[in-house]
Amino acid sequence: MKHSIYHQATFLKSAAKVSQLPDDSGTEIAFAGRSNAGKSSALNCLTGIRQLARTSKTPGRTQLINVFTLQNTAHRLIDLPGYGYAKVAQQVKQEWQENLAHYLNVRQSLRGLILLMDIRHPLKDLDKMMIDWAIQRALPVHILLTKADKLSRGQTQSTVLQVEKQYALLPDLISVQAFSSLKKHGLDTLLPVLDAWFAEPLTPDVSHTSE
Repeated sequence: MKHSIYHQATFLKSAAKVSQLPDDSGTEIAFAGRSNAGKSSALNCLTGIRQLARTSKTPGRTQLINVFTLQNTAHRLIDLPGYGYAKVAQQVKQEWQENLAHYLNVRQSLRGLILLMDIRHPLKDLDKMMIDWAIQRALPVHILLTKADKLSRGQTQSTVLQVEKQYALLPDLISVQAFSSLKKHGLDTLLPVLDAWFAEPLTPDVSHTSE
């Protein structure tokens, strides 16, 4: 796939529930992570569109599933709600987790999960839970260890190895890399992963009806 396709991403809709998402056809890749993992910044870095996924100084603000289409194709990028923000009410947290689990379990067009973690605080309990859900469905996960510019090269390499070791028995499902939206470090590693998951021929998306 030509990487410029990501630069043609456009916002389609926001959904509070899986049932409100577009028709379950084509191919989509989901981005997930804790509320402070830098998910919006990574999406903006990938697409080269600064305000595509709005960054907020208040983590946990985005409670909706945001859908972006790659123009004139049946391919989508899915921005899942950030999780793990301490100040969110317990009931809201529970609803988020149920929504995320439901999405990962039932969405047939979902080809892979990009899971973002702050490289300084990897593999928190909710991160592991997301990975476990994906493993149960045999869904590939590519872990982005974000904010790599905050660590030295040696510390970065050590953390990548640490996370890889955790899932060494699942090399076909779990892959890991360092990433920095600020420095645009790691894009050259991320792009081939996305391209492979979007590997089917690009076709016009005629599946969506007006809503």
